Amino acid sequence: MASRKSPSTKTPGEADTVLSKSGKSRARILDAAAKVLSEKGYAGMRLTDVAEVAELQAPAIYYYFKSREDLIEEVMWVGIADMRTNLENALAEIPDGTGPVDRIMVAVEAHLRHELEISDYSTASIRNSGQVPEHLRTRQNAETAEYGKIWRSLVRQAYEDQAIRQDLDLYMLQMLIMGCINWAVEWWTPRRGSVDDVVRNAQAFIRSALAES
Repeated sequence: MASRKSPSTKTPGEADTVLSKSGKSRARILDAAAKVLSEKGYAGMRLTDVAEVAELQAPAIYYYFKSREDLIEEVMWVGIADMRTNLENALAEIPDGTGPVDRIMVAVEAHLRHELEISDYSTASIRNSGQVPEHLRTRQNAETAEYGKIWRSLVRQAYEDQAIRQDLDLYMLQMLIMGCINWAVEWWTPRRGSVDDVVRNAQAFIRSALAES
């Protein structure tokens, strides 16, 4: 699998300047936590594993995060916040005049690539959303709602332009699309084909479902 990148989303208080040594250590801990959480899940994530990946002593984590739960909460929020930023950037680059269905296809690709090959944070956030206690998901849920608004706008525009079937319930349609592309984190591995293959098949499947018969 391609190496995963740190998020473009800045955590609270992070400056635009080059990170200090302390800031780099905090970022390294977050990157490590995202990787461990994405692979081992909420129940299986141990701070000793995070410290090993971050190449730090486990007690050093408490200098930056009060508890394991605080660290997990940060990863879960960053995962969705960065995914939203990534999608907004992808949509902003679409040429004027691009049809509404093609815009949905761009969003499908942006989502899949981000969760499968770009960000451990997004993988961790999606995979553990149903496992992490509700009190740790307040910021994540707020970001998820904002992310959903973007998708709702894409689907609504395609419907209003009569570019997709008119007999579909738009809420159900949005949830089914999101369920389809989110589930990829659970079954996909490089052994099952490239991310390009996943994107191509998902786009073909969704485009067909949207089309008038």
